[in-house]
Amino acid sequence: MDHASFSSACLEMAGAYEDHPFGPETTVFKVAGRPGSPAKMFALLWDGSDPAHANLKCEPDLADQLRSIHPEITPGYHMSKKHWNTVLCTGSVDDAMARDLIEDSYDLVVETLPRADRERLGWKGLARG
Repeated sequence: MDHASFSSACLEMAGAYEDHPFGPETTVFKVAGRPGSPAKMFALLWDGSDPAHANLKCEPDLADQLRSIHPEITPGYHMSKKHWNTVLCTGSVDDAMARDLIEDSYDLVVETLPRADRERLGWKGLARG
């Protein structure tokens, strides 16, 4: 998955938008954000990296499992190593898997939003189990 495809996949999520709080070389994808409810980051993409690489939120047990299977998935760079992975979009991380990881990250973040924000986004909840 290249930078444009990654960005498109992130922006397809309901209420998602991009921001550049760390400068022009890093795109942060956020959701929500309105008075009384701050935006929350669900992905971070290093622009111009080759291959494309990004940080995505992940459930801790799954994060460890993914890291043990895929050499392209490592503990989150400059993030909580327990809850975030850095994903290189090459090799064993194909486009479908990258999209799934983006959706999982989005869901984990939206799950923590106030109910009114979740309802405004039309979010149905995490499928567990």
